[in-house]
Amino acid sequence: MARRVNVQRVITVLGVLVLGLGALCVYAATQGVRWGGTAPEPGDRVVSQVREQRGRQAEVRYVVAGRGPALCGYAGLRGQTDVTAFVSRPNRILFADDPLPEEFTAMRERDCPDLPAAPPSLAG
Repeated sequence: MARRVNVQRVITVLGVLVLGLGALCVYAATQGVRWGGTAPEPGDRVVSQVREQRGRQAEVRYVVAGRGPALCGYAGLRGQTDVTAFVSRPNRILFADDPLPEEFTAMRERDCPDLPAAPPSLAG
């Protein structure tokens, strides 16, 4: 024998579930629960961007704050002396040797006017 679904009962159960979920969300919001994680610190962001683009041996050698959320500096490979300039924004990083030199130059002039043309000496 087939059981008949009572529409009123289904609506009542769904209503209670919606109210319960709403109460849970209000409680979480008042307790300061952050959903979706937090943005990484700018320095950590740059290191992860450089390693993602240049490999695990890449390291940030020099960083200076740019305008807004931009960070600028020089990165190289561990054990090598060569470095490449970069401009890092929260969702993008461009290097001086990327295939878009005009875009890199424009970003550098706009976001990092104080970045030295050559990396400062890191010795001593």
